[in-house]
Amino acid sequence: MYDCIRHCEGAKRPKQSSSSEIASTSFGAPSRNDGLTAMYSRKAIKAILKRVSKQKLSPQAAFQKLRHLSYETLGFARLDHHRPLRKNLPEVIYAPGKTLAQLEKITNALLRKKTPLLITRLEEDKFRKLKKRFPKLIFSKMARVAYVKSHKSEIASVALLPRNDVIARKSRRQRDDEAISKNCVAIVTAGTSDIPIAEEARITLETIGRSVHCFYDLGVAGLHRLLDHLPEIEKADAIICIAGMEGALPSVLAGLISKPVIAVPTSVGYGSSFKGIAPLLTMLNTCAQGVAVVNIDSGFNAACFAHLMLSSD
Repeated sequence: MYDCIRHCEGAKRPKQSSSSEIASTSFGAPSRNDGLTAMYSRKAIKAILKRVSKQKLSPQAAFQKLRHLSYETLGFARLDHHRPLRKNLPEVIYAPGKTLAQLEKITNALLRKKTPLLITRLEEDKFRKLKKRFPKLIFSKMARVAYVKSHKSEIASVALLPRNDVIARKSRRQRDDEAISKNCVAIVTAGTSDIPIAEEARITLETIGRSVHCFYDLGVAGLHRLLDHLPEIEKADAIICIAGMEGALPSVLAGLISKPVIAVPTSVGYGSSFKGIAPLLTMLNTCAQGVAVVNIDSGFNAACFAHLMLSSD
């Protein structure tokens, strides 16, 4: 088990930017004085507009910085750089069907933005080739996900921490309990065979800055295992529940706790499970309230749903 611009009206006209200034502020290459960690984060855009308003940056140079704000065209792909602002989620690469050259170009373009990078459903042989060019890439063989976490990710909407004096009055147990529940997602699987999908969800959430606690192999064939962990699971703000076979676990779990459950059917099972159709139908027909169901084997979409749900708080 794993426990896992604003340009002020009437202001003086800023000096004309030199060609070198514009060149140094082209997309994906912030100048040294910007202090920007992510070109299209909210913080970065506010910093650019503030510099324009204070006449420290010309509108022309600001335009060069923001010219790919909507999307960037690579010929075979249009990268949605506006997604972090619009959706509070990064652009993600779905690997199947893409050539190595296409993956390299998309990866390079996204890494230049210094935002979290995710490549889903990636085969190990392609990862090894990508790793030679992008040494910071990390790979999970089980989840088939390659990723790079942003050092200062602004994707996740993290709650403000309490004052130090308040923290000091709280016991270690209280602080630990709050750490588990604050913007945290619990991932529960019915069986060990469901872990690859759970790992895809876990890596997705952690890459965009969410705290995750995992509870694996708690299926209904041994319900006492689930009951032992219910108090810990309910400390989370959202639960992703993953199951194959008959797919009963999300209904059982949702009936026992007060938190929303995101159900993920998997293709784990014998013939009559129809590669995940049986658990999908079971989950869609649940009589327990507060269950949302995503596609078969879609740990990634479950993670995105959980993140957006918590971001709206």
